[in-house]
Amino acid sequence: MNGDGGHAPHGEQRRDTVARGSIVTILGANGAGKTTILKTVSGVMEPQKGTITFAGRPIHGLDPDRVARLGLSHVPEGREVFPFLTVRENLQMGAYTRRDPEGVAADLKVVHRYFPVLEARAAQKAGALSGGEQQMLAISRSLMARPTMMLLDEPSLGLA
Repeated sequence: MNGDGGHAPHGEQRRDTVARGSIVTILGANGAGKTTILKTVSGVMEPQKGTITFAGRPIHGLDPDRVARLGLSHVPEGREVFPFLTVRENLQMGAYTRRDPEGVAADLKVVHRYFPVLEARAAQKAGALSGGEQQMLAISRSLMARPTMMLLDEPSLGLA
C-alpha cells in the first residue's frame, strides 16, 4: 500500500497480516504516516498503489461505508461525534447497519458497563460532553457496530 498523508509521500511497501484476536500498535513520530495507514485501510483515503485485503477480500477503493459493512470500524483522531445528536442517538448511529434489535440492545448495555457515564448522559447532546467523554462515546459508537476489526487513531487523546 502506498499513500500520501499530506506531510510527505509514504512510499514504503508493506505486507502485514493481523491475526484474529490480536492487538497491534503502530508507533511513529508525527507525520510518519500512522493516520494515513488507518485512513487508507478504512477507505477514507485511496492507496496510490497496492492492495488492501480484509477477511480475504480486497477492499482498496471501496467507500468507507462499504468497508464498515464488512466489519471494519474506524475511530478517527479527534473525538468525531455528532455534536447535535444525543449520546443515545450517537450510539444508535454506530449500529445503523445492524438488523438485530435485541443484539443492539444487549450491546448498548455492554457499552454502558464499560462507560457508565454514557448511560447517565444518554439524553445529553454529545457536543456538551467533555473531551474524554466524547472519546468514550466515539469508541463506544464504534463498538455498537460489532466490528470484526477496530482501527483506533490516538484512542487516549483527551482521556485523563
